[in-house]
Amino acid sequence: MAWKALNRIEKQQGSDKHVLSEALKNKIRVFLDRYETRRGALLPALHIIQDEFGYVSEQAMDELAQLLEIPASDVLDTVTFYTYFWTKPRGKKVITLCRSTACEAMGSGKILAECKRILGIGEHETTPDGKYSLQTEECLAACDHAPCMKINERTYAKVTPEQVQAILDDPNNDRLDIPRSDLFDGVKRSGG
Repeated sequence: MAWKALNRIEKQQGSDKHVLSEALKNKIRVFLDRYETRRGALLPALHIIQDEFGYVSEQAMDELAQLLEIPASDVLDTVTFYTYFWTKPRGKKVITLCRSTACEAMGSGKILAECKRILGIGEHETTPDGKYSLQTEECLAACDHAPCMKINERTYAKVTPEQVQAILDDPNNDRLDIPRSDLFDGVKRSGG
């Protein structure tokens, strides 16, 4: 059996197409003035990219590195360090379950098992229809509401295994009742 060597010096086939539009780059550029170094804008930029595409592709990482004038390896290190970022397409709705001590003590393991059973997927996997992805995080900062879970940005408190099916069946299970902050969207503020 012969081994196929990858040429990592030259760009891989199909990577000539840019994925970051000028509008998206401009949204990222708004953050550059907020930090002493361009590297400081890396996390907000990654959030913007993932919000736009649902994940951060290798091509997007390369283009972001060029935009921020930092090594591509620094972008990759950051993306792979934080479990929040995905390097492949994720579901339209991301279920995040807390695995902190408080949530574990209150039964989050049973919630995770029920989600896996209903969806037929494991952690950091996506349903075949692309509707849901499942992940766990160390803490969702809602210990007084343990066990908790999120679907996109909406938090569910004191979840029981019996509630999981109804939560997943609700077509609006990811909708927030409050507007999002414009800080994330890179709106410049006057006066400081």
